[in-house]
Amino acid sequence: MVATGLVAIDSTIIATAVPSIVDDLGSFSSFPWLFSVYLLTSAVTVPVYSKLADTIGRRPVLLFGISVFLLGSILAGVAWSMPALIIARAVQGIGAGAILPLSITIVGDIYTIEERARVQGYIASVWAIAAVVGPTLGGIFAQLGIWRGIFLVNIPLCIAAGWLLIRNFRETVERRKHKVDYVGAALLTASMTLLMLGVLEGGTAWAWSSPASIGIFAGGAVLLAVFVIVEHRVSEPVLPLSIFRRRIISSTTVLGFAIGVGLVGLTAFIPTYLEVGTGASPLVAGLALATFTIGWPVAAALAGRFYLRWGFRATSIGGGLLVLAGTVVLALLAPHPSVALVAVSCFFIGAGFGFAAVPSLVAAQSSVEWSERGVVTGANMFARSLGQALGAAILGAIANSIIAGMGGDAHDSHTIITASVAVFIGVAVVALAILLSAIWMPKVVQVVASHAATEKAPDATGPVATAG
Repeated sequence: MVATGLVAIDSTIIATAVPSIVDDLGSFSSFPWLFSVYLLTSAVTVPVYSKLADTIGRRPVLLFGISVFLLGSILAGVAWSMPALIIARAVQGIGAGAILPLSITIVGDIYTIEERARVQGYIASVWAIAAVVGPTLGGIFAQLGIWRGIFLVNIPLCIAAGWLLIRNFRETVERRKHKVDYVGAALLTASMTLLMLGVLEGGTAWAWSSPASIGIFAGGAVLLAVFVIVEHRVSEPVLPLSIFRRRIISSTTVLGFAIGVGLVGLTAFIPTYLEVGTGASPLVAGLALATFTIGWPVAAALAGRFYLRWGFRATSIGGGLLVLAGTVVLALLAPHPSVALVAVSCFFIGAGFGFAAVPSLVAAQSSVEWSERGVVTGANMFARSLGQALGAAILGAIANSIIAGMGGDAHDSHTIITASVAVFIGVAVVALAILLSAIWMPKVVQVVASHAATEKAPDATGPVATAG
């Protein structure tokens, strides 16, 4: 939970301090890179860390991620210019790429299926807390003129997370010689970097039809094709493509991607919609959106009871139905903005995400051995990150085209409401994709016994992870 808190707080604390950062360092046009470069580096490194975790163990890889995140936080705290701060954010992202996927993977290692949903609820509650604490701390630091504190506050948290991990988490990893897929890792990282860079900056830094955009997408596609060829030929691929032939893995990965798109569609657009459309203060708009991050962990904590009784697929379908109903209501009511109605809709949408995300992830983790659990968890997290990146680009392009077509005034309430309605309709379509992905899940999941269930056996063999 403390390790997850590093990523959760960092993702919510910086937004409120952006004006202070720009006032101090300048270069307003470059500040979106503070978010883009972090998302880029954290996403492209997930598959590599996940494979390493299945090879050398979870603890050393997670400790490495925490250490790199600590280094990036220190560099950000002492940054002397906007380019220096952007580089520091890239370093933070490299560390963050290990933290969240491996925290969730470890939960899959040390807890049984019965316990896992409750623990996932605890971890989800970290995001609910961060949704309130992050913006508040960021606002306080910005108001006091000490924006560097938003990064330096990570230092004690990183130390605490590392100490707790060293003190309480022990694992025994099967020692055998591995062939590290350096070529595959490099190709995957390079291809995803180019493709995500094209998505994140297309239409912003350059036109979609420009030579730069076409060249970046073409280069990424070629490298990705070469990566696929390489992965079919190496003995230990960094991302075994064969796992996607299993219906439970492919369906839950698509579901994770759709969740990422829906997540960014709500969190990125609802505050502006309420602030401009209703004249609500940033605090009120943030609290309305916070009901989403409250509904998610509440549902995540309850999901275990439901999937143990009705199954992974049925629970995920129920979550998909709840998301679809909430997003349709939000889209229908969007022409007539209301803070209260948005807050209620967000709560139920968040609950739907919790009921859909947790059972699908637990089902995928439970269907594989320890040696594949990191890769499977990483694939799900990577799909969600990719969904967020693509969702931000596509939904942002829809909103920007409508705003431009209505005169380009981003402060006009009618213009923002119209653009937001289009975005919320898009999120409703994504909600339908979540439901269809849940329906696609197999009715029966072949569960592989976790080490949490076998670790007490004195004759147990193979890698074992425990929490002391």
